[in-house]
Amino acid sequence: MAYRYLLFNKPYGVLTQFSDRQAQRQTLKDYINIPDIYPAGRLDRDSEGLLLLTNDGQLQHRLTNPRYAHPRTYWVQVERIPDAAALEQLQQGVVIQQRQTQPAQVKPLVLPPSLPPRDPPIRFRKTVPTAWLEITLREGRNRQIRRMTASVGYPTLRLVRVAIAHLRLTQLAPGEWRDLTHSELTQLKQILDL
Repeated sequence: MAYRYLLFNKPYGVLTQFSDRQAQRQTLKDYINIPDIYPAGRLDRDSEGLLLLTNDGQLQHRLTNPRYAHPRTYWVQVERIPDAAALEQLQQGVVIQQRQTQPAQVKPLVLPPSLPPRDPPIRFRKTVPTAWLEITLREGRNRQIRRMTASVGYPTLRLVRVAIAHLRLTQLAPGEWRDLTHSELTQLKQILDL
């Protein structure tokens, strides 16, 4: 069997699975018609961005097992402008669900990133500003970034994963996918010790 490795730009509202018991929500099947590939990791339905899919079980295991921590980078739009204390808390780790998160790389983005508009758009409040952060994690707990930003008083409004290790969300519109290049795959396997 030939292995496939795909990068997909998951749109907002799409489930990170190929079927839906409710049969009314969009799934990966609405965008990718390749048999026997599976997501290596998850993005919540209300999150967007880079997702890797493969039929290589060993690579999928390494990408999802916390033992093989690799960086994942997100652009996060939060309500209000975070102060220095909140940014430092996020960098050092915060307690969510009675457990401390690992340190994260967090930096404010000076300008909003160039992203296509989200459908539906985020809520807009004239009197409440928003800010964009770039957050890089090496762990992947359920709804982790949303819980982290909320715990320091800045709820997440929009969350877009822009990188998995060295793989970047570039030149893929929402709903588009492509195969990894040979050099991208080689570098990914080196990062994961495969």
